[in-house]
Amino acid sequence: MRKIIVHMFLTLDGVMQAPGRPDEDTSDGFKYGGWTAPYFTEADEAAGEFMAKYMKPADLLLGRKTFEFFASYWPEHADMWPGINDVTKYVMSHTMDKSDWKNSVFLKSVDDIKNLKNSEGSDIQVHGSGNLIQTLLKHDLVDKLWLKTFPITLGMGKRLLSEGTIPAAFTLTDSLVTPNGVIFANYERAGEVKTDTVGA
Repeated sequence: MRKIIVHMFLTLDGVMQAPGRPDEDTSDGFKYGGWTAPYFTEADEAAGEFMAKYMKPADLLLGRKTFEFFASYWPEHADMWPGINDVTKYVMSHTMDKSDWKNSVFLKSVDDIKNLKNSEGSDIQVHGSGNLIQTLLKHDLVDKLWLKTFPITLGMGKRLLSEGTIPAAFTLTDSLVTPNGVIFANYERAGEVKTDTVGA
């Protein structure tokens, strides 16, 4: 069985929208695109090494909007993400069924994702794709959360977690706090939520 890994940049108030570029996603009047850029400095070697360890080529599962953005950018910038053009890109979409970006496969339903998860192959990473992530969380299809939390709040924008997320426990498997205050934390699914009385 393949594992589905959500790989996400977040603000302290849970915003995930347009972390990389000002023009990445301006929907709903979002004006803070590129909010991660000031925190990635050449001097921060530890952050670069941590990112490199987990950014090795892997098949991707993407929502349509994220896929369209990726397809317009990464084919010409593959030197920044080696292997991105060669991995399989699985796209959840009800309106698209083909693309010029090689190795693109289109899915139509949650059952398609479940079948993909139960197939043979490498783990699958999810980047961006907020609506898709909500669907994955609702159906308990997320095995790992690889989160990078930045020391800012934006007060607006699309958020990672919302209504519909099921109760679930996770275990921290790797972490790093950078000199710039970015918290890298990798979590793995760890069964059901347990409750008790503190101090009992």
